[in-house]
Amino acid sequence: MTTHVDARRDRGSAPPTLVRGASLGRSVERVVLGLLWICAAISILTTVGIVVILFEEAATFFENEGITLGGFLTGTEWQPFASAEQGSFGVLPLVAGTLLVTVIALIVAVPLGLASAAYLSEYAPSRVRRILKPTLEVLAGVPTVVLGYFALTFMTPLLRATIGELTTVSIFNAASAGIVMGIMIVPTVASLSEDAMSAVPNALREGAYGLGSPKRSVVTRVVMPAALSGIVAAVILGLGRAIGETMIVAIAAGNLPGLTFNPFEQIQAMTAYIVQAVQGEAPRGSLTYQSIFAVGALLFVITLTINLIAARIVRRYREAY
Repeated sequence: MTTHVDARRDRGSAPPTLVRGASLGRSVERVVLGLLWICAAISILTTVGIVVILFEEAATFFENEGITLGGFLTGTEWQPFASAEQGSFGVLPLVAGTLLVTVIALIVAVPLGLASAAYLSEYAPSRVRRILKPTLEVLAGVPTVVLGYFALTFMTPLLRATIGELTTVSIFNAASAGIVMGIMIVPTVASLSEDAMSAVPNALREGAYGLGSPKRSVVTRVVMPAALSGIVAAVILGLGRAIGETMIVAIAAGNLPGLTFNPFEQIQAMTAYIVQAVQGEAPRGSLTYQSIFAVGALLFVITLTINLIAARIVRRYREAY
């Protein structure tokens, strides 16, 4: 009787090899999860460290006598390469230059990007789409220093030759930098918008076609509104890249800070000033060195604010299918 019971118990238990294999698998899984947790923690701590150091260094800038946060944010003259008593530390010229170039870039990138996305998603045959979309995404990898020299050596002479008789076009100007920057972010806007439009269910398109709507109306009144959250996210991502772009504005827009909204005049963007100050090899602890972090902190706040507003818009108009 005991022999039969032991035999049944042996048949119902797992082989020792399977038990060891399952135990080893759980151990490996715990190790992988631990490594993933460490990577995530390092990413978060790195970001926190960057923000803390940025604002700590920026705070030392405002400890100098004669420099206040209000004057920094509302002043209209930027001459930081002097002492605190002789210099002017109003950041509005840099902010205005950054926003001017960014607006020009969006004027170029948004129509071209949305038109490209609409064509790839709704009009292009599958074979053409498989060729054009990877090609478009490869364009996003062109080095920005190359685009900067393209703006300076091609776009600026083109603007001077075409509209130079109507208005004065400086050798360094916001228009050429903004146009080339818009070309740079077209792949970002187009690729992400195309993904959002392709994710719209075909039932919506078929319903619109069943009501007799033409192709153009289906694209502009059905597909694009349904993909609005993804399109907004694509535009905001392109906006963030344009605001933070450095080499194009540093090469083609100039380094003369001025509170102007004329796109054909020389301006200086916030990122271009940081490049200029770093090239001057500012000593650590100097006023110029501290101003780099003050401008960088303001740029961080502007970008963060735009991202928060964009996230709110995306949540508000997001469609779930």
